[in-house]
Amino acid sequence: MLAVDEKPSIQALERAQGYLRLPDGKAVNGFSHCYTRHGTTTLFAALEVTTGLVRTAHYQRRCRREFLDFMNEIVSANPGREIHVVLDNLSTHKPKEDRWLKRHRNVRFHFIPTYSSWLNQVECWFSILSRQALRGASFTSPRQLRQAIDDFVAVYNQQAAPFEWKKAVVFASRPAAKYSNL
Repeated sequence: MLAVDEKPSIQALERAQGYLRLPDGKAVNGFSHCYTRHGTTTLFAALEVTTGLVRTAHYQRRCRREFLDFMNEIVSANPGREIHVVLDNLSTHKPKEDRWLKRHRNVRFHFIPTYSSWLNQVECWFSILSRQALRGASFTSPRQLRQAIDDFVAVYNQQAAPFEWKKAVVFASRPAAKYSNL
């Protein structure tokens, strides 16, 4: 089973940063909110739910053609295997007449309910990517951004493990009977 989605318009931002020399000789590293935007990339990702391994591809746009190109890569990497794909309800994922699915009888699409993107586990991985590889980083070109993402994926896949869904412990609460019990 694969969890598939896309992260569109990831910006290659060159951030203004530098060092400030203090009077006592120490240097302070500083970041500014100023940046130069060098372009974007759209990342398609497929997370294998049972292993945690991720497969990605970069595109300029987020359209049906790019989605099907990515799915063709997934199908060619899994010859003869039945593939179940968890997707959101984006219009590029579900056209009215799906000729691609008719040609790929071993692929089954399973759509999550509207407004429940958190059910798609690849969204968890996108959050990890954003926090560990993209947040605060500076890129001078979309090519450099794509390389950083690919490097992160290679390292991530070496230690990949399936996500373990956990329920937070919630203690039952009820109003206190008396003010003194608060």
